[in-house]
Amino acid sequence: MIASKLKTVVLYALILAAGLLVGLGAAKLPKLLERPYQTGNYSSHFASLNSKVVVYGTTTCPFCAKAREYLAEKKVVYSDFNVDNSEEARKKYKTLNVKAVPAILIGDRLITGFRPDAIDDALKAVAQ
Repeated sequence: MIASKLKTVVLYALILAAGLLVGLGAAKLPKLLERPYQTGNYSSHFASLNSKVVVYGTTTCPFCAKAREYLAEKKVVYSDFNVDNSEEARKKYKTLNVKAVPAILIGDRLITGFRPDAIDDALKAVAQ
């Protein structure tokens, strides 16, 4: 009798654990399927610049600082615009229709957030 009840409790615990795992996995699935960048025609952002990389960020964002540091380590020439200090930078940033910083433009790619792999891929595509 006790073995039967124990078996039932263990079975329910396994079913509950499996349900929780499926729920957690389903919640993360859209993020896993999301592309690390958007493509588009961003040529207006490069028009008067001598660089193929543009960074829109703020002075207080730690991910902006990481992105700038990463690009500097790779010796990438980039144009840096602080959207919290410049009205012109803020206007250009708003045309990207994103809500996150850093917003990094490399060729025809827009990368939001600090994503080293996406940055490397975009730099390779621009170099070709």
